[in-house]
Formats: sequence, C-alpha cells, structure tokens
Amino acid sequence: MSTVHEIPERSGTAFRLARGETLVVIDPRGEQVADLLAFSADDQGEVISSGRTLDYAETLYLTTGHKLYSNRSRVMLEIVEDTVGRHDFLLTPCSFDTFHHFYPTLPPHRGCFGNLAAALEPYGIAPDQIPTAFNCFMNVPIDGETGKLKVLPPISRAGDHISLRAEMDLIIGLTACSAPDSNGGTFKPIHYRIEPKG
Repeated sequence: MSTVHEIPERSGTAFRLARGETLVVIDPRGEQVADLLAFSADDQGEVISSGRTLDYAETLYLTTGHKLYSNRSRVMLEIVEDTVGRHDFLLTPCSFDTFHHFYPTLPPHRGCFGNLAAALEPYGIAPDQIPTAFNCFMNVPIDGETGKLKVLPPISRAGDHISLRAEMDLIIGLTACSAPDSNGGTFKPIHYRIEPKG
C-alpha cells in the first residue's frame, strides 16, 4: 500500500507526479475541500485549464472518466475513480482578498492561493502563474434560472476520495482549503497518496 501523506488544515504542499502514477486525494473526516493544481514538469507554461476542461467535457460536474486538460488542450489528468461526484472547477483559490471580501469580521488568512504560492515557489512557479484550481469535493450548485452560485458544505463523507491518473509528468499543488463556507465552517486535514504505474 502506498504511503498516505497528510496536509494539515489550512495548509498546502507541492510534489512531482510522474506519468502513469495515480494521485488519490482523500477526505479523511468529511466535508473538506482540497484545491488541486497541475503544471507540466517539462514546461511550467503549460497548466491545468478550467476553460479547456469544461469546454471539452460539456459539463460542470466532472467525475469518473472525465479528463482534465491543460491550456494547450493536452490531457494532464484523468479521473479514474470518484466516490463523491461533486467537485468545482469554476472558483479561484481563496486568498487574503477573498477573506476581505467574504469574511471581513474574521482574521485574514492567505488561503489556498497563498499556500499554493509558497509550496510551488521551490519549483520556480510564481504566484501570477496560479490558475483556477480543480477544487476536489467543493459543492457549488448553480441556479438554473439566474446563474447564481452558492457555496455549500461538501457532500463528501469521511474516507471519500477521488483518484486522478497522470497523463504527463506533472508538478502538483494541493491544499486543505482555508475558506469557512467551502468546508461547512470547520477546517480539517486532507490526505493523499501516490499509487505507482499500473
């Protein structure tokens, strides 16, 4: 069994994921979001793209069998297993500005954006290169009439997971999200493991 790593609450990490390996992102306690970024390990100008992915998938609700594309229309990751079925690929990583906007009475926090920037800095990735993340387990329903977005607690339960197979060599950024609304008002860790090429 592959080693399980823990991302402590309101923090993030970055690591390499080789082509053919599978990243398993686990919600160990339930109702906790994990923001996921992917960059090509060979050219960091190639990055995960919400627009390309949603365009090609023709759905907002990405799950098993869907592919996550880069800004150059190449497949970066394929979802090979998903026990939740509800994730978000519309909203940007939370940040200091997010906290000032939505949570003015709470102490500001650098959020997922700041955590990703710090984790990716050793790989030479600058903050301005950070795109919209694939927000594992994030529950963002959309009103069919008005288009209004809501951020509700995740429907993930303890032990739920999503597995993504790398289709190229990648640098991954991954967080345990810091925004209260995204996580039902509490903050919990995220677990992950890397399964070898099958």
